[in-house]
Amino acid sequence: MDDQHRYDQGMTVRRAVLGDAHVDRATAATTDFTGDFQDLITRYAWGDIWSRPGLDRRIRCSITLAILAAMGHDKELAIHVPAALRNGVTADEIKEVLLHVAVYAGVPTANRAFGAAQQALDDQ
Repeated sequence: MDDQHRYDQGMTVRRAVLGDAHVDRATAATTDFTGDFQDLITRYAWGDIWSRPGLDRRIRCSITLAILAAMGHDKELAIHVPAALRNGVTADEIKEVLLHVAVYAGVPTANRAFGAAQQALDDQ
């Protein structure tokens, strides 16, 4: 697969997962400085990894929530909560993912993630 095909596929998946509004904001905010990074994440994260057949989007969204929560990336977690809902993960399943995070990444980490996720759910 060439880079243009990977980019196009990545943009299709990125829009399906995150929604047009989010992707439009991200691309509109792209500068000469951030353009290569936006291209990288579209081709690599969305075009290569999220496009693989081994896991469906529900599972990928759940894994992404767990990783973002465990690493303390609350801003990105808040972006991926609506994406998870859009891709079939329920609010109860998000709660279960974060409870699982509490066991493996710590209660304070999960506590912070619950706050970020609750705000994202409230904003829906």
